[in-house]
Amino acid sequence: MIAVLWSVLFDWADGMIARSLKNRTEYHRAIGAQLDTLIDIVSFSVLPAIFLTSYANFSPYFLPGAFLILVGGAVRLSYFNVFGMIDKNTYKGLALDNNVIILSFLFIFERFFSHQIFSVIIYIVMVLLLVLNLAPIRTHKFGGKWFYVLIAYTLVMSIYYARLQ
Repeated sequence: MIAVLWSVLFDWADGMIARSLKNRTEYHRAIGAQLDTLIDIVSFSVLPAIFLTSYANFSPYFLPGAFLILVGGAVRLSYFNVFGMIDKNTYKGLALDNNVIILSFLFIFERFFSHQIFSVIIYIVMVLLLVLNLAPIRTHKFGGKWFYVLIAYTLVMSIYYARLQ
C-alpha cells in the first residue's frame, strides 16, 4: 500500500516536472507520454489486479475482477492517450491513480471485518471504481495545490501503514 501511494505521488511529480521543462522537443514529449502510460498501467492496473487476487488468497472467484481491472485500465489509458482531456482541468471518467488513493483509505477499515468479508468489499469497490474510470462523467484534474495535499496524504498514510507492521 505504501509503495503504490508513492507511485501516485511520483506520477504527479514527474508530470509537473516534465511540463515545466522549457526545451523539450516533441520527440521527448512522445517518449515521456509512452513511459507515463507504461508506468500507469503497471502501477494502477497490473498492481491492483495482482493485489486483489493475492489478498483473496488467489481464489478463482476473484480472477474475473482482476481481469476486468487489467482490461479496464488498458482501455482507460488508451482512450486518454487518443482523446486526452475534455479541457485542461477536466478528465472524462475517474483517473486511475484516484483508485489507489481511495483503496489506501479503505484499508484503514480492514481491521473491522474478517479477511473474507473485506476481500469481497475490496472486490466490489475496485469494480465500482473501474466503472467510474470508464464512465462518461466529468472529473476534475487534481494538480497544483492538490499536489501538496497528496504529499501530506502519502506521508500520513505511509506512517500509518508502517506502524501497523
